Amino acid sequence: GMVRRYYQRHGPHQGELRLVLVDKAARANQSHAVVLRLRQLLAPYSVDGAVIRVVEVPPGPPVLATLVAEVYAEPLTPQSRQRDAARAVLDRLEREPMVTELDSTLEAPRPRRRFITEKQKAALSGVATVDINRALRLANEGEIASYLQDPEELLPLPIKLRLDPAQRTAEADFLRLTVRGRSGVVKTSTEQGLETAPQPLVPLGELGHFETGTVDQTLHRKDLRRVIYVTAALNGRPPAEVVADVNADYRATPDHAASEADHDSWDSRTYFNNGAGDLWSLPPGTSLTWIGEGELQITLDVFRDMGLGYLFALLAIFVVLRLQTDSTALALIIMSAIPLTIIGIMPGFWAMNQFGDRMVAGAPDPVLFTATAMIGMIALAGIVVRNSLILVEFIGQARAQGESVREAVIQAGAVRMRPVLLTAGTTLLGNLIITLDPVFNGLALAIIFGIIASTAFTLVVVPVVYWLVFDEPAASRRNGESE
Repeated sequence: GMVRRYYQRHGPHQGELRLVLVDKAARANQSHAVVLRLRQLLAPYSVDGAVIRVVEVPPGPPVLATLVAEVYAEPLTPQSRQRDAARAVLDRLEREPMVTELDSTLEAPRPRRRFITEKQKAALSGVATVDINRALRLANEGEIASYLQDPEELLPLPIKLRLDPAQRTAEADFLRLTVRGRSGVVKTSTEQGLETAPQPLVPLGELGHFETGTVDQTLHRKDLRRVIYVTAALNGRPPAEVVADVNADYRATPDHAASEADHDSWDSRTYFNNGAGDLWSLPPGTSLTWIGEGELQITLDVFRDMGLGYLFALLAIFVVLRLQTDSTALALIIMSAIPLTIIGIMPGFWAMNQFGDRMVAGAPDPVLFTATAMIGMIALAGIVVRNSLILVEFIGQARAQGESVREAVIQAGAVRMRPVLLTAGTTLLGNLIITLDPVFNGLALAIIFGIIASTAFTLVVVPVVYWLVFDEPAASRRNGESE
Protein backbone atom coordinates (compact mmCIF):
# COMPACT_ATOMS: atom_id res chain seq x y z
CA GLY A 1 0.00 0.00 0.00
CA MET A 2 1.05 3.60 -0.41
CA VAL A 3 0.15 4.79 3.05
CA ARG A 4 2.83 6.96 4.60
CA ARG A 5 2.69 8.93 7.79
CA TYR A 6 5.57 11.34 8.11
CA TYR A 7 6.06 11.07 11.81
CA GLN A 8 5.29 7.38 12.19
CA ARG A 9 6.95 5.62 9.29
CA HIS A 10 6.53 1.99 10.23
CA GLY A 11 4.82 -1.02 8.78
CA PRO A 12 5.75 -4.33 7.16
CA HIS A 13 5.95 -2.59 3.76
CA GLN A 14 8.24 0.26 4.80
CA GLY A 15 11.96 0.60 5.37
CA GLU A 16 13.80 3.71 6.43
CA LEU A 17 17.29 4.97 5.77
CA ARG A 18 18.40 7.99 7.78
CA LEU A 19 21.11 10.30 6.51
CA VAL A 20 23.06 12.51 8.88
CA LEU A 21 24.67 15.40 7.03
CA VAL A 22 28.18 16.63 7.75
CA ASP A 23 28.55 20.04 9.40
CA LYS A 24 27.19 22.84 7.21
CA ALA A 25 30.63 24.44 7.01
CA ALA A 26 31.95 21.30 5.31
CA ARG A 27 29.36 21.18 2.49
CA ALA A 28 28.47 23.42 -0.41
CA ASN A 29 24.67 23.15 -0.07
CA GLN A 30 22.11 23.74 2.64
CA SER A 31 20.05 20.69 3.63
CA HIS A 32 17.13 21.63 1.36
CA ALA A 33 19.39 21.71 -1.70
CA VAL A 34 20.80 18.30 -0.67
CA VAL A 35 17.21 16.97 -0.60
CA LEU A 36 16.57 18.33 -4.12
CA ARG A 37 19.71 16.58 -5.39
CA LEU A 38 18.82 13.31 -3.66
CA ARG A 39 15.34 13.35 -5.22
CA GLN A 40 16.86 13.68 -8.66
CA LEU A 41 19.38 10.88 -8.02
CA LEU A 42 16.88 8.43 -6.50
CA ALA A 43 14.03 9.02 -8.98
CA PRO A 44 15.14 6.17 -11.33
CA TYR A 45 14.88 3.61 -8.50
CA SER A 46 11.12 4.07 -7.86
CA VAL A 47 10.10 1.14 -10.06
CA ASP A 48 8.38 -2.26 -9.81
CA GLY A 49 6.00 -1.19 -7.06
CA ALA A 50 8.80 0.22 -4.89
CA VAL A 51 8.30 3.84 -3.89
CA ILE A 52 11.24 5.93 -2.70
CA ARG A 53 10.58 9.10 -0.73
CA VAL A 54 13.09 11.73 0.33
CA VAL A 55 11.66 13.18 3.53
CA GLU A 56 12.98 16.25 5.32
CA VAL A 57 12.50 16.13 9.06
CA PRO A 58 10.19 19.12 9.40
CA PRO A 59 11.99 22.09 10.97
CA GLY A 60 8.69 23.47 12.26
CA PRO A 61 5.52 21.84 13.51
CA PRO A 62 5.08 18.33 12.10
CA VAL A 63 2.91 18.39 8.98
CA LEU A 64 1.52 15.47 7.01
CA ALA A 65 3.36 16.81 3.94
CA THR A 66 4.29 20.11 2.29
CA LEU A 67 1.13 20.12 0.19
CA VAL A 68 -1.99 18.39 1.51
CA ALA A 69 -5.33 18.22 -0.29
CA GLU A 70 -8.31 16.88 1.64
CA VAL A 71 -10.95 15.12 -0.46
CA TYR A 72 -14.35 15.01 1.27
CA ALA A 73 -17.57 13.28 0.23
CA GLU A 74 -21.18 14.18 0.93
CA PRO A 75 -22.85 11.83 3.47
CA LEU A 76 -24.52 9.54 0.90
CA THR A 77 -21.77 9.52 -1.73
CA PRO A 78 -20.42 5.99 -2.28
CA GLN A 79 -16.86 5.40 -1.15
CA SER A 80 -15.74 4.37 -4.63
CA ARG A 81 -16.64 7.82 -5.93
CA GLN A 82 -14.60 9.51 -3.21
CA ARG A 83 -11.65 7.32 -4.23
CA ASP A 84 -12.14 8.40 -7.85
CA ALA A 85 -12.07 12.03 -6.69
CA ALA A 86 -8.77 11.45 -4.87
CA ARG A 87 -7.35 9.85 -8.02
CA ALA A 88 -8.48 12.85 -10.09
CA VAL A 89 -6.57 15.15 -7.73
CA LEU A 90 -3.52 12.87 -7.90
CA ASP A 91 -3.63 12.85 -11.71
CA ARG A 92 -3.87 16.62 -11.94
CA LEU A 93 -1.05 17.18 -9.45
CA GLU A 94 1.11 14.71 -11.35
CA ARG A 95 0.87 16.92 -14.44
CA GLU A 96 1.87 20.03 -12.45
CA PRO A 97 5.59 20.89 -12.81
CA MET A 98 7.91 20.63 -9.79
CA VAL A 99 5.38 18.55 -7.80
CA THR A 100 6.96 15.28 -6.66
CA GLU A 101 6.41 12.37 -4.30
CA LEU A 102 2.66 12.24 -4.85
CA ASP A 103 0.86 10.05 -2.41
CA SER A 104 -2.50 9.52 -0.79
CA THR A 105 -4.11 7.61 2.03
CA LEU A 106 -5.65 5.30 -0.59
CA GLU A 107 -4.16 1.85 -0.14
CA ALA A 108 -3.24 -0.57 -2.87
CA PRO A 109 -5.42 -3.70 -2.61
CA ARG A 110 -3.57 -6.35 -0.60
CA PRO A 111 -4.60 -10.03 -0.59
CA ARG A 112 -5.63 -11.68 2.67
CA ARG A 113 -5.77 -15.44 3.26
CA ARG A 114 -8.17 -16.75 5.83
CA PHE A 115 -8.30 -20.35 7.06
CA ILE A 116 -11.88 -21.60 7.24
CA THR A 117 -12.31 -24.49 9.68
CA GLU A 118 -14.86 -27.19 8.81
CA LYS A 119 -16.33 -27.49 12.29
CA GLN A 120 -17.81 -30.98 11.87
CA LYS A 121 -14.54 -32.61 10.81
CA ALA A 122 -12.64 -30.77 13.54
CA ALA A 123 -15.16 -31.93 16.16
CA LEU A 124 -14.86 -35.55 15.04
CA SER A 125 -11.08 -35.31 15.51
CA GLY A 126 -11.38 -33.53 18.87
CA VAL A 127 -9.64 -30.41 17.56
CA ALA A 128 -10.80 -26.95 18.74
CA THR A 129 -10.68 -23.88 16.44
CA VAL A 130 -8.40 -22.23 19.02
CA ASP A 131 -5.84 -25.02 18.50
CA ILE A 132 -5.87 -24.50 14.72
CA ASN A 133 -5.45 -20.75 15.12
CA ARG A 134 -2.56 -21.21 17.50
CA ALA A 135 -0.80 -23.70 15.21
CA LEU A 136 -1.09 -21.31 12.26
CA ARG A 137 0.06 -18.30 14.27
CA LEU A 138 3.02 -20.21 15.71
CA ALA A 139 4.11 -21.37 12.26
CA ASN A 140 3.64 -18.07 10.44
CA GLU A 141 4.05 -15.20 12.88
CA GLY A 142 5.94 -17.05 15.59
CA GLU A 143 5.52 -16.97 19.34
CA ILE A 144 7.96 -15.85 22.01
CA ALA A 145 8.69 -18.89 24.19
CA SER A 146 11.17 -17.34 26.59
CA TYR A 147 13.90 -14.73 27.01
CA LEU A 148 17.65 -15.12 27.06
CA GLN A 149 19.50 -12.99 29.60
CA ASP A 150 22.74 -12.25 27.77
CA PRO A 151 25.18 -10.00 29.66
CA GLU A 152 26.33 -8.43 26.36
CA GLU A 153 22.80 -7.38 25.33
CA LEU A 154 21.03 -4.20 26.37
CA LEU A 155 17.58 -5.87 26.52
CA PRO A 156 16.68 -9.53 27.16
CA LEU A 157 16.75 -11.45 23.86
CA PRO A 158 13.41 -13.03 22.91
CA ILE A 159 13.52 -16.69 21.86
CA LYS A 160 10.96 -16.99 19.08
CA LEU A 161 9.46 -20.26 17.89
CA ARG A 162 8.65 -20.05 14.19
CA LEU A 163 8.80 -22.15 11.05
CA ASP A 164 11.84 -21.74 8.84
CA PRO A 165 11.01 -19.28 5.97
CA ALA A 166 11.63 -22.02 3.39
CA GLN A 167 8.93 -24.12 5.04
CA ARG A 168 6.23 -21.44 5.05
CA THR A 169 6.18 -20.10 1.51
CA ALA A 170 3.08 -21.78 0.04
CA GLU A 171 -0.40 -22.67 1.24
CA ALA A 172 0.47 -26.37 1.06
CA ASP A 173 3.16 -25.84 3.73
CA PHE A 174 0.49 -24.82 6.23
CA LEU A 175 -2.01 -27.48 5.18
CA ARG A 176 0.68 -30.11 5.96
CA LEU A 177 1.00 -28.94 9.58
CA THR A 178 -0.51 -31.40 12.05
CA VAL A 179 -2.66 -30.56 15.08
CA ARG A 180 -3.17 -32.86 18.04
CA GLY A 181 -6.74 -33.53 19.12
CA ARG A 182 -7.68 -32.83 22.75
CA SER A 183 -7.59 -35.81 25.10
CA GLY A 184 -10.88 -37.16 26.42
CA VAL A 185 -13.02 -35.52 23.75
CA VAL A 186 -13.24 -38.39 21.24
CA LYS A 187 -14.39 -41.81 22.53
CA THR A 188 -14.13 -45.22 20.92
CA SER A 189 -16.36 -48.19 21.77
CA THR A 190 -14.55 -51.31 22.88
CA GLU A 191 -15.82 -54.59 24.33
CA GLN A 192 -15.55 -53.05 27.78
CA GLY A 193 -17.72 -50.06 26.70
CA LEU A 194 -16.77 -46.44 25.82
CA GLU A 195 -13.14 -45.50 26.30
CA THR A 196 -11.10 -42.38 25.57
CA ALA A 197 -9.58 -42.66 22.11
CA PRO A 198 -5.84 -41.97 21.68
CA GLN A 199 -5.14 -38.32 20.78
CA PRO A 200 -5.16 -38.17 16.98
CA LEU A 201 -2.63 -36.07 14.95
CA VAL A 202 -4.56 -34.50 12.06
CA PRO A 203 -3.09 -32.45 9.19
CA LEU A 204 -4.72 -29.02 8.82
CA GLY A 205 -5.64 -29.85 5.21
CA GLU A 206 -8.15 -32.38 6.55
CA LEU A 207 -9.83 -29.80 8.80
CA GLY A 208 -10.47 -26.87 6.48
CA HIS A 209 -9.26 -24.73 3.56
CA PHE A 210 -7.85 -21.26 2.80
CA GLU A 211 -10.02 -18.51 1.32
CA THR A 212 -8.55 -15.46 -0.44
CA GLY A 213 -10.00 -11.99 0.14
CA THR A 214 -8.62 -8.46 0.30
CA VAL A 215 -7.52 -6.47 3.33
CA ASP A 216 -9.99 -3.75 4.40
CA GLN A 217 -8.99 -0.19 3.47
CA THR A 218 -8.11 2.14 6.34
CA LEU A 219 -10.81 4.78 6.75
CA HIS A 220 -9.73 8.29 7.71
CA ARG A 221 -12.00 10.86 9.31
CA LYS A 222 -11.52 14.49 10.17
CA ASP A 223 -14.15 16.42 12.14
CA LEU A 224 -16.41 13.35 11.80
CA ARG A 225 -16.29 13.51 7.98
CA ARG A 226 -14.80 10.82 5.73
CA VAL A 227 -11.61 12.17 4.20
CA ILE A 228 -8.90 10.99 1.82
CA TYR A 229 -5.63 12.91 2.07
CA VAL A 230 -3.62 13.52 -1.10
CA THR A 231 -0.09 14.64 -0.28
CA ALA A 232 2.84 15.90 -2.31
CA ALA A 233 6.30 17.32 -1.84
CA LEU A 234 7.39 20.35 -3.87
CA ASN A 235 10.73 20.89 -5.55
CA GLY A 236 11.30 24.57 -4.86
CA ARG A 237 7.84 25.94 -5.65
CA PRO A 238 5.83 27.46 -2.78
CA PRO A 239 2.60 25.55 -2.03
CA ALA A 240 0.47 28.64 -2.70
CA GLU A 241 1.66 28.81 -6.34
CA VAL A 242 0.76 25.20 -7.04
CA VAL A 243 -2.64 25.51 -5.34
CA ALA A 244 -3.41 28.72 -7.28
CA ASP A 245 -2.57 27.04 -10.61
CA VAL A 246 -4.42 23.79 -9.94
CA ASN A 247 -7.46 25.65 -8.57
CA ALA A 248 -7.61 27.99 -11.56
CA ASP A 249 -7.93 24.97 -13.84
CA TYR A 250 -10.73 23.38 -11.81
CA ARG A 251 -14.14 23.21 -13.47
CA ALA A 252 -17.34 22.14 -11.70
CA THR A 253 -18.49 20.13 -14.73
CA PRO A 254 -16.18 17.92 -16.77
CA ASP A 255 -16.36 19.94 -20.00
CA HIS A 256 -12.80 19.31 -21.07
CA ALA A 257 -13.56 19.78 -24.76
CA ALA A 258 -13.27 23.50 -24.13
CA SER A 259 -9.71 23.16 -22.81
CA GLU A 260 -8.05 26.54 -22.96
CA ALA A 261 -4.77 27.27 -24.65
CA ASP A 262 -1.79 26.23 -22.59
CA HIS A 263 -0.26 29.04 -20.56
CA ASP A 264 3.45 29.69 -20.75
CA SER A 265 5.81 27.55 -18.69
CA TRP A 266 5.14 27.55 -14.94
CA ASP A 267 7.90 30.02 -14.06
CA SER A 268 6.38 32.74 -16.25
CA ARG A 269 2.96 32.51 -14.54
CA THR A 270 1.94 35.02 -11.91
CA TYR A 271 -0.80 35.21 -9.28
CA PHE A 272 -2.77 37.39 -11.74
CA ASN A 273 -2.42 34.80 -14.47
CA ASN A 274 -2.91 31.41 -12.82
CA GLY A 275 -3.45 28.00 -14.28
CA ALA A 276 -1.88 25.96 -17.04
CA GLY A 277 -5.06 25.50 -19.07
CA ASP A 278 -4.97 21.84 -17.99
CA LEU A 279 -8.63 21.51 -16.99
CA TRP A 280 -9.92 18.91 -14.53
CA SER A 281 -12.99 18.28 -12.35
CA LEU A 282 -14.21 16.16 -9.42
CA PRO A 283 -17.04 13.62 -9.47
CA PRO A 284 -20.40 14.94 -8.14
CA GLY A 285 -20.88 14.74 -4.38
CA THR A 286 -17.19 15.23 -3.58
CA SER A 287 -15.27 18.35 -2.60
CA LEU A 288 -11.70 19.40 -2.02
CA THR A 289 -9.93 21.74 0.38
CA TRP A 290 -6.27 22.77 0.36
CA ILE A 291 -6.06 24.68 3.63
CA GLY A 292 -6.80 22.25 6.38
CA GLU A 293 -3.42 20.59 6.77
CA GLY A 294 0.10 21.00 5.51
CA GLU A 295 2.46 23.94 5.23
CA LEU A 296 -0.01 26.24 3.51
CA GLN A 297 -2.29 26.21 6.56
CA ILE A 298 0.61 27.01 8.92
CA THR A 299 1.85 29.76 6.58
CA LEU A 300 -1.59 31.41 6.44
CA ASP A 301 -1.92 31.27 10.24
CA VAL A 302 1.55 32.70 10.81
CA PHE A 303 1.16 35.57 8.36
CA ARG A 304 -2.34 36.39 9.63
CA ASP A 305 -1.07 36.60 13.20
CA MET A 306 2.00 38.59 12.18
CA GLY A 307 -0.11 40.97 10.13
CA LEU A 308 -2.16 41.66 13.25
CA GLY A 309 1.09 42.12 15.18
CA TYR A 310 2.28 44.63 12.58
CA LEU A 311 -0.97 46.59 12.87
CA PHE A 312 -0.68 46.64 16.64
CA ALA A 313 2.95 47.82 16.40
CA LEU A 314 1.94 50.69 14.09
CA LEU A 315 -0.89 51.72 16.41
CA ALA A 316 1.40 51.65 19.43
CA ILE A 317 4.05 53.75 17.66
CA PHE A 318 1.37 56.26 16.60
CA VAL A 319 0.00 56.57 20.14
CA VAL A 320 3.48 57.16 21.60
CA LEU A 321 4.38 59.76 18.95
CA ARG A 322 1.01 61.51 19.27
CA LEU A 323 1.49 61.85 23.05
CA GLN A 324 5.07 63.01 22.55
CA THR A 325 4.46 65.61 19.81
CA ASP A 326 0.86 66.69 20.62
CA SER A 327 0.22 66.78 16.88
CA THR A 328 -1.44 64.13 14.75
CA ALA A 329 0.10 65.60 11.58
CA LEU A 330 3.60 65.48 13.07
CA ALA A 331 3.14 61.90 14.31
CA LEU A 332 2.06 60.78 10.83
CA ILE A 333 4.95 62.63 9.16
CA ILE A 334 7.41 60.82 11.44
CA MET A 335 5.69 57.52 10.67
CA SER A 336 5.83 58.11 6.90
CA ALA A 337 9.23 56.38 6.98
CA ILE A 338 7.50 53.04 7.70
CA PRO A 339 5.64 52.47 4.40
CA LEU A 340 8.84 53.52 2.62
CA THR A 341 10.50 50.32 3.94
CA ILE A 342 8.14 48.23 1.80
CA ILE A 343 9.51 49.98 -1.32
CA GLY A 344 12.83 48.36 -0.42
CA ILE A 345 11.71 44.95 0.87
CA MET A 346 9.53 43.69 -1.97
CA PRO A 347 11.85 44.63 -4.88
CA GLY A 348 14.78 43.49 -2.72
CA PHE A 349 13.50 39.93 -2.45
CA TRP A 350 12.71 39.96 -6.16
CA ALA A 351 16.26 41.14 -6.94
CA MET A 352 17.79 38.40 -4.75
CA ASN A 353 16.18 35.82 -7.04
CA GLN A 354 17.72 37.41 -10.14
CA PHE A 355 21.30 36.89 -8.92
CA GLY A 356 23.30 33.73 -8.27
CA ASP A 357 22.53 30.13 -9.10
CA ARG A 358 18.89 29.71 -8.15
CA MET A 359 18.51 26.20 -9.60
CA VAL A 360 19.57 22.99 -7.83
CA ALA A 361 19.32 19.65 -9.65
CA GLY A 362 16.83 21.10 -12.14
CA ALA A 363 14.60 22.49 -9.38
CA PRO A 364 14.28 26.14 -8.33
CA ASP A 365 15.73 27.15 -4.97
CA PRO A 366 14.31 30.67 -4.55
CA VAL A 367 14.80 33.22 -1.78
CA LEU A 368 11.31 33.50 -0.30
CA PHE A 369 9.64 36.15 1.83
CA THR A 370 9.44 34.00 4.95
CA ALA A 371 7.89 34.40 8.38
CA THR A 372 11.24 35.63 9.74
CA ALA A 373 11.28 38.29 7.00
CA MET A 374 7.91 39.43 8.32
CA ILE A 375 9.46 39.69 11.80
CA GLY A 376 12.16 41.84 10.23
CA MET A 377 9.49 44.05 8.65
CA ILE A 378 7.80 44.56 12.04
CA ALA A 379 11.16 45.35 13.68
CA LEU A 380 11.88 47.89 10.92
CA ALA A 381 8.84 49.94 11.90
CA GLY A 382 10.55 50.76 15.18
CA ILE A 383 14.02 51.26 13.67
CA VAL A 384 13.21 53.64 10.79
CA VAL A 385 10.95 55.91 12.85
CA ARG A 386 14.15 57.00 14.59
CA ASN A 387 15.58 58.48 11.36
CA SER A 388 12.60 60.75 10.74
CA LEU A 389 12.44 61.54 14.46
CA ILE A 390 16.01 62.89 14.34
CA LEU A 391 15.06 65.18 11.41
CA VAL A 392 11.74 66.40 12.80
CA GLU A 393 13.25 67.08 16.22
CA PHE A 394 15.94 69.23 14.63
CA ILE A 395 13.47 71.14 12.42
CA GLY A 396 11.44 71.89 15.56
CA GLN A 397 14.50 73.26 17.37
CA ALA A 398 15.48 75.45 14.40
CA ARG A 399 11.96 76.87 14.12
CA ALA A 400 11.95 77.61 17.85
CA GLN A 401 15.02 79.76 17.24
CA GLY A 402 13.05 81.81 14.72
CA GLU A 403 14.10 80.17 11.45
CA SER A 404 11.53 79.98 8.65
CA VAL A 405 10.13 76.52 7.88
CA ARG A 406 12.02 76.35 4.59
CA GLU A 407 15.33 77.31 6.22
CA ALA A 408 14.80 74.84 9.08
CA VAL A 409 14.03 72.00 6.68
CA ILE A 410 17.13 72.62 4.54
CA GLN A 411 19.36 72.95 7.63
CA ALA A 412 17.97 69.73 9.14
CA GLY A 413 18.74 67.80 5.96
CA ALA A 414 22.29 69.14 5.85
CA VAL A 415 23.20 68.81 9.53
CA ARG A 416 21.34 65.59 10.32
CA MET A 417 22.30 63.59 7.27
CA ARG A 418 25.43 62.14 8.85
CA PRO A 419 23.81 60.84 12.08
CA VAL A 420 20.93 59.37 10.06
CA LEU A 421 23.33 57.54 7.73
CA LEU A 422 25.49 56.39 10.64
CA THR A 423 22.59 54.86 12.58
CA ALA A 424 21.36 53.15 9.40
CA GLY A 425 24.88 51.92 8.61
CA THR A 426 25.41 50.29 12.00
CA THR A 427 22.09 48.47 11.71
CA LEU A 428 23.09 47.22 8.25
CA LEU A 429 26.46 45.93 9.42
CA GLY A 430 24.85 44.12 12.35
CA ASN A 431 22.42 42.39 10.02
CA LEU A 432 25.00 41.30 7.44
CA ILE A 433 26.12 38.56 9.84
CA ILE A 434 22.55 37.19 10.14
CA THR A 435 22.30 36.69 6.34
CA LEU A 436 24.46 33.57 6.78
CA ASP A 437 21.83 31.82 8.89
CA PRO A 438 19.46 29.66 6.78
CA VAL A 439 16.38 30.34 8.92
CA PHE A 440 16.85 33.97 9.92
CA ASN A 441 18.42 35.32 6.72
CA GLY A 442 14.92 36.47 5.68
CA LEU A 443 14.83 38.75 8.73
CA ALA A 444 18.25 40.21 7.91
CA LEU A 445 17.43 40.71 4.21
CA ALA A 446 14.16 42.47 5.06
CA ILE A 447 15.93 44.82 7.47
CA ILE A 448 18.81 45.53 5.05
CA PHE A 449 16.60 46.31 2.02
CA GLY A 450 14.06 48.17 4.14
CA ILE A 451 16.66 50.38 5.83
CA ILE A 452 18.41 51.26 2.56
CA ALA A 453 15.18 52.34 0.87
CA SER A 454 13.66 53.99 3.89
CA THR A 455 16.79 55.99 4.78
CA ALA A 456 17.29 57.20 1.21
CA PHE A 457 13.65 58.25 0.91
CA THR A 458 13.31 59.61 4.45
CA LEU A 459 15.99 62.26 3.81
CA VAL A 460 13.83 63.58 0.96
CA VAL A 461 10.22 62.69 1.83
CA VAL A 462 10.07 63.73 5.51
CA PRO A 463 11.49 67.27 4.99
CA VAL A 464 9.33 67.85 1.90
CA VAL A 465 6.13 66.63 3.57
CA TYR A 466 6.92 68.68 6.69
CA TRP A 467 7.44 71.78 4.55
CA LEU A 468 4.18 71.21 2.62
CA VAL A 469 2.17 70.73 5.81
CA PHE A 470 3.62 73.39 8.09
CA ASP A 471 4.73 76.16 5.74
CA GLU A 472 2.21 79.04 5.71
CA PRO A 473 1.26 80.03 2.15
CA ALA A 474 3.46 82.77 0.68
CA ALA A 475 0.48 85.13 0.23
CA SER A 476 -0.41 85.24 3.95
CA ARG A 477 3.28 85.84 4.73
CA ARG A 478 3.41 88.86 2.39
CA ASN A 479 0.26 90.33 3.98
CA GLY A 480 1.93 90.04 7.35
CA GLU A 481 5.04 91.86 6.07
CA SER A 482 3.14 94.73 4.44
CA GLU A 483 1.28 95.47 7.64
